Amino acid sequence: MATRANKRRYRRLGGDAGSAVVDFVLVGSLLTLLFLAVLQVAVDFYVRNVLEAAAADGARYGANADVGSAQAGADRANELIKASLGSSFARARPAVDASSVGGAPVVGVTVSARLPLLAWFLPVGPTVTVTGHALAEPPR
Repeated sequence: MATRANKRRYRRLGGDAGSAVVDFVLVGSLLTLLFLAVLQVAVDFYVRNVLEAAAADGARYGANADVGSAQAGADRANELIKASLGSSFARARPAVDASSVGGAPVVGVTVSARLPLLAWFLPVGPTVTVTGHALAEPPR
């Protein structure tokens, strides 16, 4: 007897009609946020890897015997960053603390940039700083 009363009450309240739409919206919004978070992490890793590669290549360029200048290495890193990410990311400079490591002369290039955010409504992303070092070749 109690089950018949429950069934009548269930039918009177509307049953399951429309619950699929609510479930879709709830699950879809969570999956969209998860996808955007994974995409943001991927973009951050890509930008950081490009900045690291540019700093290392700039340091190697500045350490050449023909060049021999950390500023030339920073300029080279800025060119590489502009070519791969755009001009708004190019902020390479000679490393301040990189004159010698273990007695060997080195050339260092430091790159700082703000990571881009996919959430355009947030103010700014975090700052990432990477440094590339290379042993300086002796002049010929």
